[in-house]
Amino acid sequence: MRVALDVPPGTAMPNLADAYAPELIGAAGAFSVATYRHSILPMRLFEAARIAIAAINGCTVCRAFRTADHSVLLGIGKDEGIKGTVPDEGFYRAVLEGDLSGLDDRERIAVRYVQAMSLDPQGLARDDALWAELKSQLSDAEIVDLTYCAAGWIGFGRAAHVLGYDQMCALPAREAASV
Repeated sequence: MRVALDVPPGTAMPNLADAYAPELIGAAGAFSVATYRHSILPMRLFEAARIAIAAINGCTVCRAFRTADHSVLLGIGKDEGIKGTVPDEGFYRAVLEGDLSGLDDRERIAVRYVQAMSLDPQGLARDDALWAELKSQLSDAEIVDLTYCAAGWIGFGRAAHVLGYDQMCALPAREAASV
């Protein structure tokens, strides 16, 4: 960790706000939780986009996080949040490695969109072909939802990685997190 943080043993996701900028980090945390609790996106599309950004950001906790299993750590109950088919580990490995062949058309364009948003936002704003393809696959409501989810993942994942905070998190295994 690049800033000091006293973390009690066994803490899955330490709270940086305990030591620093509680109002800012608290607001960031609330925004992050809102994406997992209120997004209208189906689970596979949400996770494909999220994990693609995690690959770009390099955040180890983001790469290991599985919404279906770990969102309980954010205070989100099993009956709340993102719905739909839960991806398997092969899905995550493929997207992390840049292999989008197992994704459907909607998932693939969502990944391409968030990758462009992450790496070339100015080019994305001018890419009429990508926008046309995106709008042919996602509703305006889904595009806005995806954009704001991606904004959180990009910003907060980068902050966690740059500060080394991602190295402090110890997510439970999928089976243990689901209990």
